[in-house]
Amino acid sequence: MQPALFDTVELLVDLPAHNLRSGSLGAIVHAYDERNYEVEFINEEGKTTALYPLSAEQFIVVWQAKTRRWLPLAGHVAALVSHLPEAEGREVLDFARFLYERRQRQGSASPAHLTTTIQETST
Repeated sequence: MQPALFDTVELLVDLPAHNLRSGSLGAIVHAYDERNYEVEFINEEGKTTALYPLSAEQFIVVWQAKTRRWLPLAGHVAALVSHLPEAEGREVLDFARFLYERRQRQGSASPAHLTTTIQETST
């Protein structure tokens, strides 16, 4: 997804000179070209704390101004994985599969456990 003016972005890198950490939120206020943007970071009072030029590899879009919607979690993960080398992206996929399979095993165990418990209670 191409970042656009006024999108909210999440920083993927620390910027210690500006007291900004990975995970900080900012807004795109200027596009220099297709890969470089000026991002404004504000505090709780709405005052600008930093204006910083960033490349598209240094952030992910989490809210789209055009649609006025937050991207779903799957979109955040996909955007983040797209910034990783192939081998590390495969590690994320493997971990996601592990979590999914674990959830499936736990989910299928619960009804059987519940049935056993109900049968024991009613006898």
